[in-house]
Amino acid sequence: MTLTRYAFVKAGWHADIVDRALDGFLELVPGENVDVFDVPGAFEMPLLARDLARTGQYGAIVCAAFVVDGGIYRHDFVADAVVSGLMQAGLETDVPVLSVSLTPHQYQPTDHHTAIFAAHFVDKGREAAQAAQRITALRARIRHAA
Repeated sequence: MTLTRYAFVKAGWHADIVDRALDGFLELVPGENVDVFDVPGAFEMPLLARDLARTGQYGAIVCAAFVVDGGIYRHDFVADAVVSGLMQAGLETDVPVLSVSLTPHQYQPTDHHTAIFAAHFVDKGREAAQAAQRITALRARIRHAA
């Protein structure tokens, strides 16, 4: 039986929070089955996800980012572009591309907010692991039945 490999792409902005998603993911998926890739920010994730999917090495790709209102740009525009790009990458390559890209309504870089969102990213990482495992198993079952 071949074990499924997963790619985990994480944005560097707010790494103290975003990296917790990988922690949660690795609670359910063995680290030896996961290749981790760091990108500068959320906007770079769709392109790398598409490139990774095209290699044919991964059953699913998970992308994690924390897109916050920095007061300079429209963070909702960035978040929408990223999630749409991730979906497009999956549809173009026939490889599931899952998003742990969160855009909070309110975030201030305080210890309190950082702790809340870091814990939330652990939960989201676990959920992404469950989704990745379920979708790869379902797709394998469909391929086997065909």
